Amino acid sequence: MNQSMIFAPMFCMFLLTFTVWIYLYARRIPFIQRSNLSPEQLTPVEFERIAPPEVANPSDNFKNLFEIPVLFYALCIYLFVTSEVDITYLIAAWVFVMFRVAHSAVHCTVNIVILRFWLYATATAAFWFMAARAGLELLGY
Repeated sequence: MNQSMIFAPMFCMFLLTFTVWIYLYARRIPFIQRSNLSPEQLTPVEFERIAPPEVANPSDNFKNLFEIPVLFYALCIYLFVTSEVDITYLIAAWVFVMFRVAHSAVHCTVNIVILRFWLYATATAAFWFMAARAGLELLGY
């Protein structure tokens, strides 16, 4: 298998992060302009307190994209460097990405928490499957 195929889901995650970043500012800047906020209201703690969900949720989602996805990036690079990429890893990587895209879409828009939770849980389970499998292979199992 072409080992570089693992980079396709990685770059899709980069694209997702970029998209959420753009959306975050598309929601945040108009809110700031409409609200005529003072510099004191723009501190992280105060801004988080006063921002409505349609402004806060994309920001929260953007922060979330620097948690498990960072481990996903490291694992993808590890799999590439060790030439361990196979169809099972590739499918799991795409499952991770598809469910993270769906999670971000829900989080940034309708924010149905139970749906968001299951999307996140499924994506994260795909990642932990990949990590556990790689760890077991490293240990010779």
